[in-house]
Amino acid sequence: MKKKQPKNAGQGIRGRMPRLGEKFRIQQRTTSLYFLLWAIFTALTFSILLVGNFSQQFIVWQSYREQIARDLAENGPIIEKRILEGSPDWTGGNYSGYIRMLGRYYDVDIFILDEQGAVLFPLEPNFNPEAPEVEDSLDFSQEIKEILSNLEADGHTMYESKSEYVYASKIQLFPNADSYLYIGKPMEFMHTVSARMNLRMILISIFVLIFSFAVTSAVAGWFTNPMQEMTRKARRLAQGDFDVDFDGTNYAKEMVELAEALNFARDELSKTDRMQKELIANVSHDFKTPLTMIKGYASMIIEISGENPEKRNKHAQVIVDEADRLASLVNDVLDISKISSGLETLKLEKLDVSAYLYEIMDRFAYLRETKGYQLIAEIDEGLVTTADEGKIGQVMYNLIGNAINYTGEDKKVYVYLKRGENGTFRFSVTDTGKGIKPQEIQNIWERYYRSSETHKRPVQGTGLGLSIVKTILDKHQFHYGVESEIGKGSTFYVIFPEVLDKIQ
Repeated sequence: MKKKQPKNAGQGIRGRMPRLGEKFRIQQRTTSLYFLLWAIFTALTFSILLVGNFSQQFIVWQSYREQIARDLAENGPIIEKRILEGSPDWTGGNYSGYIRMLGRYYDVDIFILDEQGAVLFPLEPNFNPEAPEVEDSLDFSQEIKEILSNLEADGHTMYESKSEYVYASKIQLFPNADSYLYIGKPMEFMHTVSARMNLRMILISIFVLIFSFAVTSAVAGWFTNPMQEMTRKARRLAQGDFDVDFDGTNYAKEMVELAEALNFARDELSKTDRMQKELIANVSHDFKTPLTMIKGYASMIIEISGENPEKRNKHAQVIVDEADRLASLVNDVLDISKISSGLETLKLEKLDVSAYLYEIMDRFAYLRETKGYQLIAEIDEGLVTTADEGKIGQVMYNLIGNAINYTGEDKKVYVYLKRGENGTFRFSVTDTGKGIKPQEIQNIWERYYRSSETHKRPVQGTGLGLSIVKTILDKHQFHYGVESEIGKGSTFYVIFPEVLDKIQ
């Protein structure tokens, strides 16, 4: 039978218990950087101490074992030889005492055992065979089994037991019975050393805990204090306080870079806020003027010129012109918004810019006929690029209109379209006006910027033309710029990549 799935099976995080990794991320988001630094530093320190302690104990144990093995391998045969030679005369025949003396001299335990593991030597001085005290207190029955199982062909063996390192050999002390030499080196010393090292580790860990808390408090404070300060100032900045100053000079390079980035963001937000307020004021004025005109002339038609066809038509035309001006303003604002937000995509296709530029210039024919403006053009033929025709038309129209608005008393505007180098061609528009102040050149492309220079403004516009140009050219990734000299006019230019495959 299939098991029923729980009701919340397959649901998202909100419908089930969070996994371990999710719990950690949730906890991490709610944990302060101060505590994280302290925990990481302390854990790292303890890890180093533990690894150091265990590695030290391993190295000491390993070195001690190797030293014991070398000592027993060197001294074992010497002890065996001396035992087989018998006790010297100066011992008075005290064989057990002689074996004890050899044990003290070589710092080992020495026993002679029979095949059952009974201790033959050393014996107590008052040893009584009827009550063998040594046999009761020392049981080598297991050891003799291990010796017999490990004994090599030459009658010797070395091995490590639970509590000591052993050298053993088969010796012939009695004519009719085998006996075995047992030399043991106890390891109680290393157990004592290990216990002391563990105790030292505990004491050091306590000290490290206190020390790490103090050091981490200072280090974490040094890290988090500027971040907390910048957080407070960022909140003030978000509330519209553009006087805040982010300072990271007393901290690391990264803090200095963060402070500089925040100060740059503050300046940009401040400039944007100021220009936005100016735009609202300017656009409000641009809306107010035609609305006032529309209302006034509509009233005149009702009250004065309603019965006079000539005056009525003249007043109605003013209403139409002002309505067109309002529509133009709304369209410009919408164009900037759509292109900047990506809602309006570019329709890229091959475009004969040379032929298209003639069409754009024809739109200004009425200014030549009615206002006396001169558009002097030098256009190379057959220059083709890939672009959005309508948007590039806006660019060229706005740049020419901007030049007409700001040109000098001679009312001349120069339009050039020239083939350049490296597969490009340049479109440029030059006026003969007063030029642009150096401090204003960086700002003329801004959406909310309006030049302080007054002009006659024969071309109907909203003051957003250059911002539209910038937005469109940025979307196309075309290079553009302005060259200006006070008293001699300005030149706005665009560099187009040329498509050599001409339009059929």
